[in-house]
Parts: sequence; structure tokens; C-alpha cells
Amino acid sequence: MSTTVEQKGYFGEFGGSFVPEELQNVLTILDENFQKYKDDEDFKNELDYYFREYVGRQSPLYFAENLTKQLGGAKIYLKREDLNHTGSHKINNVLGQILLAKRMGANRVIAETGAGQHGVATATACAMFGMDCTIYMGLEDTKRQALNVFRMELLGAKVVAVDKGQGRLKDAVDEAFADLVENYETTFYLLGSAVGPHPFPSMVKHFQSVISRESRAQILEKEGKLPTAVLACVGGGSNAIGAFAEYIADEGVRLIGIEPDQAATLNEGTPGELHGFKCLLLQDAQGNPLPTYSIAAGLDYPGAGPEHSYLKTIGRAEYVTVSNEEVLEAFQVLSKVEGIIPALESSHAVAQALKLAPTLSPDESIIINISGRGDKDVEQVFHMLNK
Repeated sequence: MSTTVEQKGYFGEFGGSFVPEELQNVLTILDENFQKYKDDEDFKNELDYYFREYVGRQSPLYFAENLTKQLGGAKIYLKREDLNHTGSHKINNVLGQILLAKRMGANRVIAETGAGQHGVATATACAMFGMDCTIYMGLEDTKRQALNVFRMELLGAKVVAVDKGQGRLKDAVDEAFADLVENYETTFYLLGSAVGPHPFPSMVKHFQSVISRESRAQILEKEGKLPTAVLACVGGGSNAIGAFAEYIADEGVRLIGIEPDQAATLNEGTPGELHGFKCLLLQDAQGNPLPTYSIAAGLDYPGAGPEHSYLKTIGRAEYVTVSNEEVLEAFQVLSKVEGIIPALESSHAVAQALKLAPTLSPDESIIINISGRGDKDVEQVFHMLNK
């Protein structure tokens, strides 16, 4: 079973592009260039060069032997996206899009960010390629992730704190799209998650699929067979769709996305439109997005990527929720047992693995996508544990 991307970027009923005409013209040109370059040998070779020499790919698929022994049950493997340059999976998509922006002649890049990891990755790439960079970030998130704000500014980016709405990721996306509409002739919007109007979800999946392309080959080499399950946290869905992509056709592999219980978009959402695309959405009776919350700043988006919405609807992927308490426990367990401090986002996936692994047999394996490292969250967790 595989997803079918229709001509206009639909995954079943989800996706599409519901934007003003002037913005649609920009997105059409973007899609034309993406289709032109994504399979171009020179483009792929340049991207592979930066993946290898700049990011440090491929990232290891690490056998978490201590955690496996402690829990009993399935072997636990960690896909170490936290070891990438800038500390998360976000750099994969950023480098793909920045190379596209370069070929399109853009001289200004904008982006949105929640936890700050996409903003840091974008600011990093813009520094390397000498591009002007503006990052939109919710005011509340700039407080929670002050260190990442400083990193972005250190890298030469302008960080705009958005105080509208809840001052979180959704509001940052709103402002980024408003900027694009106003400045589309000179500006490239480097969207970080697998959301938004076509072609953004397909672009982000394409560049993030390197995660599952590597892990599939790695697990076959280590175990001689595919894993029982692949686990990844889901906010908008970029790391999860990257972790799932190469396994979607492997019906025997469970794909499990983990959401915060206070932002359970795929578990509790209904079809609606947000930021120019159709998805499962937490919304009120008038179709307005509902307030959400997560201790992980990158996971409180009220919608989810259209392909995740589709995979949920057809039953190909499972989506579950975990509580803040379970996340904090998982954050500490992986740190103490394996010496790996995961991002709070990634800790959602670890929390579910702590429950799943013991229910499986020792000849099975699961892969957890450790989408980011927890340096950015240590101060926040310290205060939460020492209230």
C-alpha cells in the first residue's frame, strides 16, 4: 500500500493549495523548479556532498543495548538524527531547499520555527551560502527557547517574535506566509515541516526521506529483516514522514506517530483547512484552530501534514498520544540508561517505545527516530523537575 500524490498535491482528500492567486503563481514556479531539480544529477550530487561533508551523514542506527536489556522484549534501535550538524533532522530539508533557492536566484530566505531547530538550521545554511535570513518565531517560543534565538542571531539571522494568537508555531507560520505574499519576488520561504500548500509537503518529505532510506538499509544489514515498528514524534510531521517514507510500501512494518495529549491533532482532529491546505485539524464549530499545548515547542501545531492525515485515515499508520509526565520520564530514562539526552520532541517517541518494546518478542526490533538532541531543553526540564 502506498500513497498516491495527485497532480495538485493531494494525499487522498488531504493536501491541495488554497491560497491567493499571486501566491499560487509563486508556488507553481516553486513546484516547477522542485520537479526540475529533485532528480537532476548535479543537484543530487551537490546535496549528497553537503549531507556527507557538512551534516555528517549518514547518521548511525544505534543499538540501544542497555535500554533493550532493561525493558526486555524487542531490540531497540535509535536513528541518531540528533548527531547531525545543528542537532536535529531539520538540516536535511533545509539544505535541499536552500540549494533549490540558490538555483532559483533567491537572495532572501524566510522561515518559521517552533522549538528553534528549523530556525537554527535555516540560519546556518543562509550563513554558509551568504543569504539574507529572517526567522519568524512565536513570542512564547522565543522565551522557552531563548538559547536557540541567540544561536540564530549569532548566525546572522533576524528573529521576529510574533505576539499574535498564542505566540506559538501556528502564529509564526501565519506571519511567514504574510511576508511571502508581500515579498514573493525576492523571497524564498523555506518551510520546515511537512505542512502548507503544495508543493511544500512533498518537498519536505523528499528531502527528509533520507532518514528512512538510510535506516531501512541499516536495519537490514544489522538484523537481516525489517523492523516490527518505526516510531517518531508528530507535530507538523517532518521527522515522522522522513522516518516513515521508505517503509510505507512495507505493510508488515508498523508506522507509529506520537503526539502530545494536549495537541492530539491526528487522534482528535477533523478535516479542515489551515495555512492553505486540507488536513486533520483541531478546530471549533466555525473551523477556527483550537488552542494547543505541548512541553515540546515543536509539537503544538493544531494541524498535521496532509500525508499523515491520509495515512491515519486509511489505517496505514497509527497515531497515539503520551502525557507530559511520560515525556519527562522518557527524557530522563534515555539520558541515564544510554547517555543520550533527547529533545523533548523526540522524547515523545521514546515514551511510547518504553511501553511498546516489552510487549514484543526478543527477535523483533523497533526503530525510534531521535529527531533532535536535548541541549535546547535541559534548562526547561531542570525548572520543571525542580518546581
